Amino acid sequence: MKYKIAVVGLGYVGLPLAHAFSSKYEVVGFDIASWRVDELNRGIDRTLELDKVQMQDGLDNGMLFSTNLEDIQDCNIYIVTVPTPIDSSNKPDLTPLIKSSQSVGKVLKKDDIVIYESTVYPGVTEEICVPELESLSGLKFNEDFYCGYSPERINPGDKEHTVTKILKVTAGSTPEIANIVDTLYKSIIKAGTFKASSIKVAEASKVIENTQRDVNIALINELALIFDTMGIDTAEVIEAASTKWNFIKLKAGLVGGHCIGVDPYYLTHKAQELGYKPNLILGARQINNGMSRYIAEKTIKKMIVNDKKINNSSVLILGLTFKEDCPDTRNSKVFDIIDELVDYGCIVDAYDPWIDKKDIDETNFTFIENPFNLSKKYDSIVVAVSHKEFIAIGRDEYETISTGEAVLIDIKGIIDNPTWRL
Repeated sequence: MKYKIAVVGLGYVGLPLAHAFSSKYEVVGFDIASWRVDELNRGIDRTLELDKVQMQDGLDNGMLFSTNLEDIQDCNIYIVTVPTPIDSSNKPDLTPLIKSSQSVGKVLKKDDIVIYESTVYPGVTEEICVPELESLSGLKFNEDFYCGYSPERINPGDKEHTVTKILKVTAGSTPEIANIVDTLYKSIIKAGTFKASSIKVAEASKVIENTQRDVNIALINELALIFDTMGIDTAEVIEAASTKWNFIKLKAGLVGGHCIGVDPYYLTHKAQELGYKPNLILGARQINNGMSRYIAEKTIKKMIVNDKKINNSSVLILGLTFKEDCPDTRNSKVFDIIDELVDYGCIVDAYDPWIDKKDIDETNFTFIENPFNLSKKYDSIVVAVSHKEFIAIGRDEYETISTGEAVLIDIKGIIDNPTWRL
């Protein structure tokens, strides 16, 4: 059978996937954001997941991008890669998933296959998405159309573990469809595939990947709080402990981004609906969410010790993204540090060479150009992200933009002799 693939959602996950499939299949990328589609059709990817050469290769392969449902109505494989965020109460927000399912339902035809890649709790594909597909299409699930699930494993900004180099979990709504979905992905995934026994198993496998990491980091963060109280360097403790062969070496720090800081809430939501309270997972979330406030409080305390005024003090934040060397600010906990500092009366400037000023909401801070090229001086400097540009900065350079003795807060362990290090 000849496949024509529609990739619905063209962000950090959808675009690289569309590019990978375009090497072997006819691909149309669909997104509701007209500015995004316009940029992609001009060969521009602001997420930096694809460079200009890769973008041109995809376009040369016939890869098209559109906001018009008519352009994907003749596809027979629909792959949904929209985000699955949480709301202000940390509850799953399935709105993007539901709306994209409704869009696909409007063009769904007999024997089509809809594959979901979005991270969800077990049951969402068949209990939430399928009814939307049936309602809009008038077709019957597992008789007229079918579904698959293959959770995304993209790591934003990672140029080594790209989509075709990461082993892919696959699943289908029937044994036959599971084989088709697995074969489809296997045709482009060099690392191979793992066929799960059901869609729910595949959904669960994805959501626990990030939940496990969240819990592990929470342990290290709690240890960091304990050791900081004791006056012990956490990094040195971790280095010593990691000499044991089975010790998992992780660093303390902020837990943001669209995956690790979000996905556990999908699992805990479903667990609590079923009457089980996942205390360990929720406790880990509480610890990790509290790190921004702890860092802000330490910054204020160190400024007081160094006779720095707090009200109307000037604080510089270096780095706003949720991780190093990428422009992704989704759920970045650095903004929470800024909020806390502003509550103390600080005036905050922020610099990040990976971000375009027009993409930032400067509600309570000022986004500036490279501060080392300016004349302004700061009462405190918080290095929040380990961008390669910041790793290259020597301690002496921080002194040149500091008022008096520098108060340097190092969250990422990249400064020599900081005032305080997490």
